[in-house]
Amino acid sequence: MRSKQALQQQNGFSEAMSSNSGLLARRTDAVARGVANMHNIYAQRAENAEVWDVEGNRYIDFAGGIGVLNTGHRHPRLVAAILEQMQRYTHTCFQVLPYEPYVELAERLNALAPSTGPNKTLLLTTGAEAVENAVKIARAYTGRSALIAFNGGYHGRTIMTLGLTGKVLPYKAGFGPFPTEIYHAPFPMDVHGISPDQSLAALENIFRCDVEPSRVAAIIIEPVQGEGGFYVAPFDFLRKLRALCDEHGILLIADEVQAGAGRTGKFFAIEHSGVCPDLITVAKSIAGGIPISAVVGRAEVMDSVGPGGLGGTYAGSPLGCVAALAVLDVFEEEGILGRSVQLGEHMLKRLSAMADRWRCIGDVRGLGSMVAMELFSEGEPRLPHPDLAKQLVAAAAQRGLILLSCGIYGNTIRVLVPLTASDEIVDEGLDIIESCLGELVE
Repeated sequence: MRSKQALQQQNGFSEAMSSNSGLLARRTDAVARGVANMHNIYAQRAENAEVWDVEGNRYIDFAGGIGVLNTGHRHPRLVAAILEQMQRYTHTCFQVLPYEPYVELAERLNALAPSTGPNKTLLLTTGAEAVENAVKIARAYTGRSALIAFNGGYHGRTIMTLGLTGKVLPYKAGFGPFPTEIYHAPFPMDVHGISPDQSLAALENIFRCDVEPSRVAAIIIEPVQGEGGFYVAPFDFLRKLRALCDEHGILLIADEVQAGAGRTGKFFAIEHSGVCPDLITVAKSIAGGIPISAVVGRAEVMDSVGPGGLGGTYAGSPLGCVAALAVLDVFEEEGILGRSVQLGEHMLKRLSAMADRWRCIGDVRGLGSMVAMELFSEGEPRLPHPDLAKQLVAAAAQRGLILLSCGIYGNTIRVLVPLTASDEIVDEGLDIIESCLGELVE
């Protein structure tokens, strides 16, 4: 086995190669091309809503690790919980030697989830893994196989979750065939002329033309689409979707991987509608950057799978469990849900003022602090402007702000700043967006 020093000597590395450009060269040689980077900025340290790269440059983080850092980088409660757990044990595999943090986290998630009855929880590692297992549980409970998802929805990168995902590039291209008996309906998007009634009519058309409802195990939906563009599912639409599922004995799965954990001002975004789904998937911000995910659902549904049918070697890891418990404590002690509402109102006000100034901002939308603006040529929804979105992301990075684009057209700028960020930091980031737009479109 060659040492790190030997590898560096062989490849001509030096201290200078720890620069952003040097690390990019090393990354190009060592890392698979399919793992893309939005920015060639290599992080060295981070605190709350700020990141410093290997060259000492400071950035405001409006990406939050793609919605993972609602409680910020390295929250002290999180760090303390992980360090304490490290002194005890890091892994036993819950299926071999169980441990209390898994049980406690399940109890707390069961209590948080909206439900018409008692809940039970399965802990896993990633959001895609949670969605996969939600599908398994739905099929086991119903004895059915078909699934319905929505255009623009994003549910993961495994073959099953790619089949559910409603966006081809860059996720699905070249990876098919995908599992059979997956059907897609249009997601309601007023700005693009798709009404809730049209979406519901499309579901009925699927029942008429593609699969009878008695074969459908579950309908899965993001209450607020994440990668798809931060479109908020109308609350009445979600209520009608619940009624449709009840009519046909279909389970309703709320994918809360990005919208959950307080991003929208409720712990789960589905709560805004008053709808109780049968299963909820959650990951990302539930543990502040430590990998863990969960499926939470009605006890009778969750228990439809027999012993040994669910689990995973790292599923519900001790470090992930204590991190998630610390995050839940932070939510309670620091009033994070209220902060999400307040912060979201402020960001929407600032972005709406920008929309009044520049026609290219054709829509500003959000729920809580899950906020976005969609860019069009001359403000025309028929003319999405992904190039402007790319230019804005790049220009913002040059000024010290990390942004993310998203959407089925790639023309939406989304904001996932930590909910613990100060008003001053948030306004500094919004000022950068405003300044960049001024240069790009005036």
